[in-house]
Amino acid sequence: MQRFEDQNIEFKQEYVKDIRKEVVAFANSEGGTVLIGIRKDGEVSGIDDPDEVMLQVVNSLKDAIAPNIMPFVSVVSREMEGKHVIEINVSVGINRPYYIREKGLKPTGVYVRKGSSSQPVTDEGIREMIIQNSGRSFECGRSMNQDLTFLTLTAEMQKQFLELGTSQMRTLHLTGEDGLYTNLAFLLSDQCEVTTKVAVFQGKDKEIFRDRREFTGSILKQLEDIYQFIDLYNKTKATFSGLDRIDTRDYPEEAVREALLNSIVHRDYSFSGSNLINIYEDRIEFVSLGGLVSGLELKSIFLGVSQTRNPNLAALFYRMSLIECYGTGITKIQRVYRQCRKKPVFETAQGVFRVTLPNRNEFETDTENRKTEINSIVYMDQIKKESSKPETGRRRKTLELQKKRIIEYAIQNGKITRKETEELLGVGTTKAFRLLKELCEEGKLKAQGTGRLSSYALR
Repeated sequence: MQRFEDQNIEFKQEYVKDIRKEVVAFANSEGGTVLIGIRKDGEVSGIDDPDEVMLQVVNSLKDAIAPNIMPFVSVVSREMEGKHVIEINVSVGINRPYYIREKGLKPTGVYVRKGSSSQPVTDEGIREMIIQNSGRSFECGRSMNQDLTFLTLTAEMQKQFLELGTSQMRTLHLTGEDGLYTNLAFLLSDQCEVTTKVAVFQGKDKEIFRDRREFTGSILKQLEDIYQFIDLYNKTKATFSGLDRIDTRDYPEEAVREALLNSIVHRDYSFSGSNLINIYEDRIEFVSLGGLVSGLELKSIFLGVSQTRNPNLAALFYRMSLIECYGTGITKIQRVYRQCRKKPVFETAQGVFRVTLPNRNEFETDTENRKTEINSIVYMDQIKKESSKPETGRRRKTLELQKKRIIEYAIQNGKITRKETEELLGVGTTKAFRLLKELCEEGKLKAQGTGRLSSYALR
């Protein structure tokens, strides 16, 4: 037998806790053997009580290394040069990376074999090992943080009368076959480090910030907190149709909800950046990392094709009644904007998907203003034409046009004041008051309030 250490052989003169590092390194690499009772120079020193040492080794490896490494380890006693030596044979593990439990999935807890020594693995190296072991599915990969709590998730599950015990954790893929937390569990945990950034701008560009927030914690908590924050800036405009008041929010609540859910459910969480939500005066942009799933095109989405990047997360959201079924979010957004002239925009680029919701009230106000300007021009043209007619007929026709204009304004805005009449027709106070009074006497308008607060609405 060789008497020197190499890639697959490690000597220990006696049992020490440090032996766990060597076993982890072998399991994460090409396997190997640790011999207890041999000095570094290859001389056999032996051990006095092999049974006791084997018991210490087994208990130490079983309790201190995660995932369970024992199926890939054998511990036996053998005799060399008339002395007892403990031989620990380690096979390549199938649930890599293995790590020292008390250190966690960090460079201080994960090792690989390099030459005749065990070396710590970098954070990037740990991530790559996780990806290789999980088949490149982020949500199924093992969480690098195993010290997780689920206060938010438990509370949300209880609202839906759902349990969250050990068996449910496994069924929901929050734990893997090795019993350890997955990245899906990490995303839903209170320790989640993934964030969403929301910025509010003055005007229609990014020149001036009004407000900005970064939301952290469980993605369930982020979902609720972000929606409430956006709701603060989702203003309501009141219009009137006769006596009926119609309240219209800048952005349909269902569209905001679906766009937000879409950005969370379909995000590629292997990216380290944050999702972005930008709120302008005329639109909201939801920018999600990851783009479309490989093999899909944007036109495929509008044909009803759906392929979620995070099926386990989508399934959990479905069970919690946050989504109804897969692939309906964009359809819902389009439906609630069906009667609007300005439509939502869906865009994709390498690694990015963006949904833009237009401000319904901003656009409709612009449209109404344009209509008002056009009507004013038409009104002035009509007045000019009437000026060329005989005085009596001209005056009567002008009054009819002025009254018609007042009625149109009252219909559009629910009411009209004396001052608004002056500005609308370009007349003085006396003429405006007389026109309004005549319309009231004709039964077309009715006065509301007194003094400066008085206004006129349709009967």
